[in-house]
Amino acid sequence: MTDSAQLNEKYFSEQAAVYDIKHAKTLDQLVREIRARKDFIGVQWIEEDDDEDDDDDVESDEAKPEPARAVKLLDYACGTGVVSRGLSRDEMHAYVGDLTAEDKPAPAELTAPEFYDFDIAAVGLGFHHFDNPELAAKRLAERLKPGGVLLILDFLPHGEMEHSHPATKTVMHHGFSAERVRRIFEDAGVGKDYAIEEVGDVSFRGHEDKRKLFMARGTKA
Repeated sequence: MTDSAQLNEKYFSEQAAVYDIKHAKTLDQLVREIRARKDFIGVQWIEEDDDEDDDDDVESDEAKPEPARAVKLLDYACGTGVVSRGLSRDEMHAYVGDLTAEDKPAPAELTAPEFYDFDIAAVGLGFHHFDNPELAAKRLAERLKPGGVLLILDFLPHGEMEHSHPATKTVMHHGFSAERVRRIFEDAGVGKDYAIEEVGDVSFRGHEDKRKLFMARGTKA
C-alpha cells in the first residue's frame, strides 16, 4: 500500500462513523444525481414491478422490450456506498483490497471468479485520492466483462484545499479536465461510447467552496 493510500485509509476510517451524518445533504444530492442518469450510464437495470401495468398486458411478445436482468456492480473505493445507493437497492457485499498498487496487478484477495466480469465498475469521488488514476482505470477495466461500463464521478478542476484541513494530504489531484478524463478512458480500453457531462455543484462540510462535478462513462470493447 502506498503512503497516500495509507493516509486515505486512516483518515476515512476515522470519519466513517460520522461521515453520512456530517455530509447527509450532499450525499443525498449525489444519490439523486446518479439515479437520474441511469439511462446515461447505459446499463440494463432491473426495474421495480409496476402493478398498474398488469391490466395492459395485451401486446404481443414480439413487441415487448427485453426484460431487465440482474446487474453486477463493482463500487471501488466505495466509502460509505454513495454509488451503490444510487444504482442498486439490492444485495451488497463489502471486501477489502487494493487494485491500484503498481507492484500487485492481481492481489491474491481479489482473484476469485466473483471479482471479474462486472457489468459496471464505478468510482464515486475517489479518483482524486488515487496516486495514479490512469492505472486505476486500467485495473478496473480488467475486471469488466466485454460490454461492461466504467463510471467515474468526480470533480472538475478546482482550487487547492486549505492546508490546515485534515484531509489535505489525502488529495492527490485537484479535479480533472474533460480532456484528461477522455484520455484515461481511451487508454484503459473503455473508450467506446464515451460520454461525459456536468452534474451540478456540491460542497462538503469543512470545504467552504462549491465544486463542479462530472460524470463520465465508457464501454469496454
